[in-house]
Amino acid sequence: MEMICAIVYQLTRNMTMEQIKESGFDTYYVDHTAALWPTAAAGIPHNACEYQSKGDIITDLFEDLAAEQKARTTYDNLLRVVKDPDVADPLRFLRAREVVHFQRFGEALRITQEHLDSRNFYIMNPEFDTGIAKGGSSSGCGCEK
Repeated sequence: MEMICAIVYQLTRNMTMEQIKESGFDTYYVDHTAALWPTAAAGIPHNACEYQSKGDIITDLFEDLAAEQKARTTYDNLLRVVKDPDVADPLRFLRAREVVHFQRFGEALRITQEHLDSRNFYIMNPEFDTGIAKGGSSSGCGCEK
């Protein structure tokens, strides 16, 4: 986030009022002058609702994987429209980091699944439900006879 904000600052810090109007930056300028206010391309401000966490390691790792892929796709889209090398080079760096993060989260998911009973990891939250297998049930769901 800081790198993207720094790029935006570098691109806008010396804009004239005419350039601000011509570029379509004027509506942003009215609300924020040239201050950094992270928003989605559609104008939705960045907020904590973008971060999901359930406290279940499998669920959270899939969320992490999805977030990395979405970020990578955003960088791909930006690189298709950005031609300035001073902007594109940092975006390529950030994109490469997303790829590495995706790989690490994938490894964490694999390791986690290897340490759980792979037949049952969707039927319980391993953070809390480790003691639910009672009464001879091997799956922990209580449905086996």
